[in-house]
Amino acid sequence: EVHVVESGGGSVQPGGSLRLSCVASGFTTDGYAIGWFRQAPGKDRVDVACWESSDGRTYYHPSVKGRFTISSDNEKNTVYLQMNNLEPEDTAVYYCYWRGLYDYWGQGTQVTVSS
Repeated sequence: EVHVVESGGGSVQPGGSLRLSCVASGFTTDGYAIGWFRQAPGKDRVDVACWESSDGRTYYHPSVKGRFTISSDNEKNTVYLQMNNLEPEDTAVYYCYWRGLYDYWGQGTQVTVSS
């Protein structure tokens, strides 16, 4: 079974930065995607960023493009989400997911952007 663990959330002021980490383990397939979605109270889930293992392609939601960067360290089975120039609207619980035949996600990490 695939296990996904996120870390790195916290509280920052607008304009600040945070880096989230996601470690995925227990998978054997070569083709998968790892990404992040966020969920804020009373709002729809937003797929923030995604990285494809097959060719390294990335996807970003328009609201974060140019501010967030997803990257991977294959030796560590770790994916990072570097979040710069954070805005109050980025406040949410961020979940890392692993997508193969099925989806797995972690417990989430809170990101709060407030002055």
